[in-house]
Amino acid sequence: MTDRESPNASSPSSPPTVGRDEASRVAVAEAAAHAGARVAHDQFQSGIDVEQKGELDVVTEADRAAQRAVIARIRESFPDDAVVGEEEDERKTVPPTGPAWVVDPIDGTHNYVRGIRTWATAVAAVIDGEPVAAAIVCPALGDVYLADEEDASRNGEPIAVSGMTDPRKATVDPTIWWDFDSRDEYARACEAIVTRFGDMRRFGSAQVVLPLVAAGGLEATITNVAVNPWDSVAGVHVVRNAGGKVTDLDGDRWRHDSIGLVASNGHLHEEALAAAREIGDGG
Repeated sequence: MTDRESPNASSPSSPPTVGRDEASRVAVAEAAAHAGARVAHDQFQSGIDVEQKGELDVVTEADRAAQRAVIARIRESFPDDAVVGEEEDERKTVPPTGPAWVVDPIDGTHNYVRGIRTWATAVAAVIDGEPVAAAIVCPALGDVYLADEEDASRNGEPIAVSGMTDPRKATVDPTIWWDFDSRDEYARACEAIVTRFGDMRRFGSAQVVLPLVAAGGLEATITNVAVNPWDSVAGVHVVRNAGGKVTDLDGDRWRHDSIGLVASNGHLHEEALAAAREIGDGG
């Protein structure tokens, strides 16, 4: 971790002191993510009905059922903790103090409803707004990512970010989505990536992309928009524990309420940050 990202002890962005129940939060995050992923996977490629939440946002009964399964498992062990969830009536913001859980039952619903296997169930435990545990289960891909207070793993094996230092050999993902009235920004994101880096991928699921950065499959992922906590908190924790760096557009340590998200292997962070800054201002 670089000095720029490392929080000092007096900063409100400082990670919390790990409590005695941190290990149980890791176990519950994993069990809850598996519970939701099983529900979602049981209905995957089944012709499930799709509803529109917005012009570019869809939801299915599988999203809602999977979220209920995740929360039910969390409540067995932590009945009084706040839950932040994408669907239904769960709260939509991370509380600034105390313990909470951040849940995305199906991240990548557009992929899910099209029968594309790139989607995930993500669960993060946070204390005072900072993640202490994360689990991301990608059942159709066969991958499970976990992060505790220090380490990150995929399918039980430790992972680490890429050691790539040459941007011309790097691959970067433009994550999240730009509304129709912001497609010029999407175009600039693509241009900023392809003019700086060797290649570009877009997977359509931030909670799959962030672990790919953590495991070295991508060198970075960028966006200039504010990212919902359920789309980001778990994956950000995995990236950091794998040795990566995650900041906002100002280059400051990313938090759940930041504007923009730039996650990288650290070696190419300045290049990724420069690309992200071009998106909104046209360079």
